[in-house]
Amino acid sequence: MRFPSVTAMRFRSWSVLTLVTVLCLVPERSPAPLIYRPGEGWSYEPEGGARWQRNRAKDQLEVAQQAFDDGKFRLATKAAKRVGKVWPLSDFAPRAQYLVGRSYEERGRADRGFKAFQLLIERYPKLDNYDEVLQRQFDIATLYLNGKWFYLWGFIPSGPDRDKVVEMYEKLIRNGPYSKVAPQAQMNIGTAREKQKEWELAVRAYERAADRYNDKPQVASDAFYRAGMAHLQQAEEAEYDQSAAGKAVNAFTDFIALYPTDERVAKAQKLIIDLYRVQAAGSYRIARYYEKRRRYDGALIYYNEVVDLYTRLVKEPTAPMAEEARQRITTLSAKRSRLIAGAPTPAPIPVSTNAPPTTPTPPSL
Repeated sequence: MRFPSVTAMRFRSWSVLTLVTVLCLVPERSPAPLIYRPGEGWSYEPEGGARWQRNRAKDQLEVAQQAFDDGKFRLATKAAKRVGKVWPLSDFAPRAQYLVGRSYEERGRADRGFKAFQLLIERYPKLDNYDEVLQRQFDIATLYLNGKWFYLWGFIPSGPDRDKVVEMYEKLIRNGPYSKVAPQAQMNIGTAREKQKEWELAVRAYERAADRYNDKPQVASDAFYRAGMAHLQQAEEAEYDQSAAGKAVNAFTDFIALYPTDERVAKAQKLIIDLYRVQAAGSYRIARYYEKRRRYDGALIYYNEVVDLYTRLVKEPTAPMAEEARQRITTLSAKRSRLIAGAPTPAPIPVSTNAPPTTPTPPSL
């Protein structure tokens, strides 16, 4: 009895594998109900063809609309996509693309819904429901601004992404820069940047809102105020650089001058005083930095600035920090005179506990 050779057995195995591979790659000739079509994805279909496919755009749209009305949103997505793919220039294509976006919304894939609406606007800009589509884009972007997570490939959670949120709002504004939702979209870009603690980008967004929508007092006044608040947040994080505090003061000052009857004016005035205190504290830290390094000329400049801020702007000339700065000015002036005269320098005088804590980080000068 002769047994087949190893080579023959390998050839037969390879032939069987090839046949199976070919059958898998040609699913439309297979009786299997799972079908893949490029651009449409996998679908379950019985023998005899797809029951959801039609030969006319109108009929295909009716299938998509009926599936949407019945709550079969995956089928609605698939059927509506086919209208745009097979009949992109038909009168039914815009409505079909709208249904794609709505179906994704109902399926919880708001990000894909946004993209579908964006494609709708780009392909068919003369929409009858243009404002509604912009409103839906705004609502979707706001969902993600408020913390809704993005997903990779539809099932891997990737968490919030403020940069993507900003991109959504920017596309919306380009779609309709003077639409009903555009001013708030521009303001929300500033909010997204604040959530990232990107204060300069937030201010830039608010300034753009104030400039572009200056004919809308409510938007413009809110933009000025929010820009001041963003600068205030930046100033509170800066230890030595007081430029942010100065910018915040300027923003609040402009806000008060332009909108004197706004209900937030009193709070803005109080915030300006607080900002002067922030500037004084920063100047005090810089003065201490110079004093520790025996650079008395620089220290005297900043101690004098502390006294000036509390006396002229804060209107509290006897505040503890101002009194401490005066004491340091007297002491350092005497030291400086002795150094110039060549006299020995006495031991340094301890600094009062009324002063803010100091750090060894050098100032940005």
